[in-house]
Amino acid sequence: MTGLSSPLLILIFIAASGATWFAGVFLSKTTDSLDFRLGLGAELGGIILLAIAGSLPEVAITVSAAASGNLQLAAGNLIGGIAVQTMVLVLCDFVTGQERPLTFLVGALTPVLEGLLVVLVVSGVLMGALLPPTTAIGGVVSSASLAIVVLWTVGIYVINRVRKDPRWSVSMPGSRPGRLHHREARPEQPHPFAAHSTAVVAGIFAAACAVTLIAGVGLEVTGSTLADRAGINGVIFGATILATATALPEISSGIAAVRLGDHALAVGDIFGGNAFQVCLFLVADLIAGAPVLPSAGRLNSWLASLGVGLTAIYAMGVIARPMRCRFRLGPDSLLAIVVFGLGITGLVVVHG
Repeated sequence: MTGLSSPLLILIFIAASGATWFAGVFLSKTTDSLDFRLGLGAELGGIILLAIAGSLPEVAITVSAAASGNLQLAAGNLIGGIAVQTMVLVLCDFVTGQERPLTFLVGALTPVLEGLLVVLVVSGVLMGALLPPTTAIGGVVSSASLAIVVLWTVGIYVINRVRKDPRWSVSMPGSRPGRLHHREARPEQPHPFAAHSTAVVAGIFAAACAVTLIAGVGLEVTGSTLADRAGINGVIFGATILATATALPEISSGIAAVRLGDHALAVGDIFGGNAFQVCLFLVADLIAGAPVLPSAGRLNSWLASLGVGLTAIYAMGVIARPMRCRFRLGPDSLLAIVVFGLGITGLVVVHG
């Protein structure tokens, strides 16, 4: 695509973004339906499958960027995507309405555990970026990339144990958590694709996966070319425009969850997706044939810290439960907007 004109590349990028949104809607609904029918999330293998399905745009971009040697773009999209996807909660808060903030309605502490898991795995990213390439296993896989996957796996196991058998009770008057897991049936309406067979749902799931992967590759190729022509740093482009494009499915599913009253799921899904996203550094290492984290650099360290800060703001909001809204947003969302704006400004300053 490097021989195409910039206006045509922009059109392809927009079309790929639209395809990502459209396929993401069906991907979210079909994974929800398949999990309800097959109980995929009850076992670790199913959890990993559902996590991969929810992160397919990032998977496609990571594989495409790593295969072409564009390691900074791959790292920037994975790390910067955490901050951008956390900002989806601002939109969810706005859709919730002006009666009570989103974090007041969550009414569960499980999303806080998922937020702490994000902090844990991103800490692994920050430490792994400081390791020299010579410490890579077989010269290919960073030990930090492997450690992040292990931490995520153990964290998911602990969170599921807590979800099934909490050792504490929580009283949050006025909260409306909704469903705490996708396998729970909605009393007011059937599950997605309830009238279709499992085979049909699986076929729609496969088609949505294919469209998402193709669109993801299109986003990476066109985006990388446009960024080069505009003289934009790969990390900055991956962490802002590209991360926003890949966050479109999260925007759709998050808003849908809030409108259905699943406030705890809306927050938990964002944190859960962010925690899994950095596990893709292991995939990037294997595709690139070299450790990706050591090439992350100062910009990605800044973005990782920004993602941790935004996660902490909403985790604190779930516990503190602010009651008042301003401009249809809770004080945590307003603070997140300020911090995100300062973070992006600082990113440009750090870049120089």
